[in-house]
Amino acid sequence: MGKIVIAHGYGMGAGDHWYSAVGEEFAAEGHEVRIPNFPEPFAPEADVWLKELEEEAAPGPGGVPAGETVLVGHSLGGVNVLRLLQRHDTEAEGAFAGVVFVASMSGEVGYEALAPFFTPEFDWRKIRRAAREFRVLHAADDPVTGEKTGEHVLRFVRELGAQARVTASGGHFPSSGGSRLELPDAVRLIREVL
Repeated sequence: MGKIVIAHGYGMGAGDHWYSAVGEEFAAEGHEVRIPNFPEPFAPEADVWLKELEEEAAPGPGGVPAGETVLVGHSLGGVNVLRLLQRHDTEAEGAFAGVVFVASMSGEVGYEALAPFFTPEFDWRKIRRAAREFRVLHAADDPVTGEKTGEHVLRFVRELGAQARVTASGGHFPSSGGSRLELPDAVRLIREVL
């Protein structure tokens, strides 16, 4: 069995939205599921979030190796996953089985509080080597990436060789003010790379 690590986005926590339902589905099949609660979700610190994600993704003694681990990043959690992949020692630990980006950004989106997550520039070649498969789920009407949604998705495709699924609607999975308790498209993409 594999391991799935789900990294939540800005202003969210492990028990919010679709994270729990996705995690429960895979846990019921015998997979190890980790959904860390990053501290200060409304005032995130890039280094703190990255350290916590590294701890959750690490195999530990007798744990699930990177080659059987899928990383799922939602929104800012996806940017955190990019940083993890950039620092991952592929030579020593091997590549992760796969990565699924859900409504994630591949570059800045104009929120000053999030700027530290995008500095320095991403090393796309190193990131690409750190996982065997990449998938992207994004909605055309995402209010966070807005009119640049296509640019964000295409950067993942071009730089990482990702396969992308873009839905006509869905917002930011969810958009602010609402909740989304299930996300079957994310489940399908996780299965593809698991």
